[in-house]
Amino acid sequence: MKYLIAEDFTGQPVPFIFPDRVTHADMREQLPYTKILSAGYILLRGEHFICHGGDADVNAVAGPDDASIIQGCFAPASAAPACPA
Repeated sequence: MKYLIAEDFTGQPVPFIFPDRVTHADMREQLPYTKILSAGYILLRGEHFICHGGDADVNAVAGPDDASIIQGCFAPASAAPACPA
C-alpha cells in the first residue's frame, strides 16, 4: 500500500492510505489540502506499521513519525481521537 500525509486546514497531519496501482501524484490531485508532509509505502507487520520510501512527483519522503501518526488513526473508539476527522 502507499500513503500520503497531508496537513489539514487546522495544521494537523492527516494520513491517506491507498492501493499501489494509484500513483502518489494521482492521489495528491484528489486531496483538498495544499501541503503534503510525507509520502511513501506502508506495511503492516504484526500490530505495527512500517513506513518507507517516498515519491519524487509529490516531492516527499517517509518521515520518522509517519507510522505513529497512522497508528493513531486506528486507535480503539474508546480512546481519545488521535486522527483528525
